[in-house]
Amino acid sequence: MRILGIDPGLATIGFGIIESEGPNCRPLDFGHISTAKTLSSASRLNQIATDLEEICKKWQPDVCAIEELFFSKNVTTALKVAEARGVILQTLNRAGYSVHEYNPGQIKIAVTGHGKATKPEVQKMVTLILKLKEIPRPDDAADALAIALCHAHTMIHAPSL
Repeated sequence: MRILGIDPGLATIGFGIIESEGPNCRPLDFGHISTAKTLSSASRLNQIATDLEEICKKWQPDVCAIEELFFSKNVTTALKVAEARGVILQTLNRAGYSVHEYNPGQIKIAVTGHGKATKPEVQKMVTLILKLKEIPRPDDAADALAIALCHAHTMIHAPSL
């Protein structure tokens, strides 16, 4: 199963594509979509949709997984991420993909075994699980791979999803 993991944002959107065969996962690609602060919000959101469509066209994932929005102390940032997340969900839905959502605790448990893992712990486990030579950069790409791994882990334990 080919899984696209997405770490939503407005300035930087992480993506990670893995191939999952039971408990075995291998990375196919990872990186980020970047939008310029000088663009209007509408242009940035359009760029996210266009770039995401290209990633999907290239990799043809079987399923997509995205991080749920968690409460942020910075309401303005949270609203902008929510807008970007909405565009991502709509783009994937319009393309016919099944999209699964996971909260940060679920992702941390799936990748590290505990829900209070730090960002460096998650990054290290992503690197180990996928047998990468170094931690994926930017952090958003590592997070996206963790989200894809979370879905792969969930499918092993609940294949009816």
